[in-house]
Amino acid sequence: MVRKTKTSRLILCNSFFSLALLFLSYNAFSQSFEFSNSHLALHVKDVSVSADFYSKVLHITEMETPEGIPSTTRWFQLADQSEIHLIESKELVKLPKGIHLSIATNHLKELMKHLKSFNIHFENWWGEATVTNMRGDNVEQIYFQDPDGYWIEVNDDVK
Repeated sequence: MVRKTKTSRLILCNSFFSLALLFLSYNAFSQSFEFSNSHLALHVKDVSVSADFYSKVLHITEMETPEGIPSTTRWFQLADQSEIHLIESKELVKLPKGIHLSIATNHLKELMKHLKSFNIHFENWWGEATVTNMRGDNVEQIYFQDPDGYWIEVNDDVK
């Protein structure tokens, strides 16, 4: 009888530890990291030209670049506190439209007029000039390129 009780306790302990391990494993694999956008870094040919585009054309606020960062790097901050870092470099990459920066505004029509005033070509996803298109999720969008050829999507999907 003593032997049966020890065996029962051993089975109960093993079952408890197995359940505890299963619970801990589940929690480890179901961890949510809750990512948010920090910044986008772009290699640019001339940081002054690109900085002028992002500040004067798009009206994105330039930040003070932290001490220790070279003067060939300029930082900009979007309304959601995420950042764009422009880094002067000889390593430029030609990217297709499908790889793009996407930003949102409640003022898409006004932006389109603004881009026209700067003679900046913009198009919809299919390449039709000066018009928007509606994505399947009812988001209106346009695309254009910065001075280094990076594609920028601007849409009305403000969160």
